[in-house]
Amino acid sequence: MLRVTFAHIGNSYIPLRALLSELGLEPVIPPLVSQRTIALGTKLAPEFACFPLKVNLGNYLEAIEAGAEGIFMAGGVGPCRFGYYGELQRQILKENGYDIEFLVFEAPKTHPLELWERIRKYFPRHRLFDMARAIRIAWLKAESLDRVDRLANRIRPQAIDPEAVNRLQERFYQKLDQAGLTVEIKAVTSQALAELNAVKIRPRPYSLKMLLVGEIYMVMEPRVNFHIERMLGEMGVEVTRTIYFSDWVRDQLVFSIVKPDWRRKFELLARPYLGNFVGGHGLETVAHTVEAGVNRWNGVVQLAPFTCMPEIVAMQALPKVSKEFGIPVLTLIIDEHSAEAGIRTRLEAFVDLLAHRIRRKQSKAGGRRFEALSGY
Repeated sequence: MLRVTFAHIGNSYIPLRALLSELGLEPVIPPLVSQRTIALGTKLAPEFACFPLKVNLGNYLEAIEAGAEGIFMAGGVGPCRFGYYGELQRQILKENGYDIEFLVFEAPKTHPLELWERIRKYFPRHRLFDMARAIRIAWLKAESLDRVDRLANRIRPQAIDPEAVNRLQERFYQKLDQAGLTVEIKAVTSQALAELNAVKIRPRPYSLKMLLVGEIYMVMEPRVNFHIERMLGEMGVEVTRTIYFSDWVRDQLVFSIVKPDWRRKFELLARPYLGNFVGGHGLETVAHTVEAGVNRWNGVVQLAPFTCMPEIVAMQALPKVSKEFGIPVLTLIIDEHSAEAGIRTRLEAFVDLLAHRIRRKQSKAGGRRFEALSGY
């Protein structure tokens, strides 16, 4: 049985472990991203490679230490350098003495026959029945993760004890990872949702709502964005993330085939500020910021890895969007030198600014006095 690993991106290891196991492979899950992971990857990667590539290399090295024989990853097309990750990482590892096989799978819309041949080659259980079961279990887990995380982000800002929400999430992740049957997945999810809804809250007459946009890896991987959703939630901010794992799978593997114009909405929203697809999630970053302005959100935080071309292009359009819609935008560029203290300080200042804006508006309108967020 081939022992296969993959890079961490949020908690996607939970559905991916289920998928690979059901298809007859043995998943080797690397340790969660740590400073050691980042140091290992940074040592091997080109200096100006984007941060996710460096962290991914660290994931692979730690998994190889644990016995991984192959690396499972998605392919990519377009201007974003992600499409080169597989070959570049393979060469880097080989040059450093790790001759390991890469199982790179492109989206079905690009080379469907080639994809099917690779599935037959690498997956011992590739009958349609086996694949349907594996995909169903993995999909249920992905959806469950996203449902619980969305609710946690709504509950945390009002919770009397925000850490209780964090503990519930971590316990849910462990139970979901262990669940093997559909009925178990549904039971674990229902229990987690019920426990979150039972958390004691302190309702606030006013709250700040913030949109989290940017490059998919930086938005989804909490151990490189310093758990920004929890950090903001503990400051009393309700965070809405624009990218979830189940959404990405649906868009790339389903909508890209049955609904080829699924990106049309983003193109129309972004068109006055960004007229072309620039790779990655650059177009979506601009479109979601426009959407946040139209819907009167309090602010937007853009997360980008250093040297990420799509997000750098998007960044040039955001000041105009911010000015025209009156929505503050904070851009955080993160690399291996970033530190939690610096990120926290910038977020605290941004939250304080947003709270001040609301207080000023309430004062001008003669409304009730704005009750500042705890600690501000």
